[in-house]
Amino acid sequence: MTTEHKIKAWKDTIEQTTQAFLSTFGHLSDDQLTFKPDASTWSIAENLQHLIVINRSYFPIFQQLLDGKYVKPFIGNINFLTNALGNMILKSVSPANPKKLKTIPIWSPGKYQTEGTEKDLLSRFKTHQEQLANWIDKLAPFIEKGQVIHSPANRLIAYRLETALDIITQHEIRHYQQAKRLLEDSK
Repeated sequence: MTTEHKIKAWKDTIEQTTQAFLSTFGHLSDDQLTFKPDASTWSIAENLQHLIVINRSYFPIFQQLLDGKYVKPFIGNINFLTNALGNMILKSVSPANPKKLKTIPIWSPGKYQTEGTEKDLLSRFKTHQEQLANWIDKLAPFIEKGQVIHSPANRLIAYRLETALDIITQHEIRHYQQAKRLLEDSK
């Protein structure tokens, strides 16, 4: 698949996921968006906040690439390792993986800072998704050359930029499905 086709596929997935969130949850009240059946389950709003926090954590890396200031970590030179790490993370965040994962503290929904109602969160999520899609266009030359980046959480975890975009888009679908199950279970 060409870089152009990959970019279109990622942007289409982002748009579809965004529309799914808006159409499924856009009519809900703040109370419904923040409903939690128990302390260990994230609300719909927390799922959205988590996605914004984790996706934004990649933006400084993207900016460093564009500015020509990104320094690939040493581990990024070991192809079999970057491929294995990227594939392992992608598999773990796949919507098809039923195993519940615990996020690391830097990506918790509590790291999301904003004012306004939870209802506004859907609008902010839509804007965030547009920013994410714009980044993908800007990253085309780096995708084409097989750029390796590190995880925003740990410089010792490195994978290809295109794998990072697969991780981001699949992770969003996973959290949409999680939020949708929460809505269905609350009825």
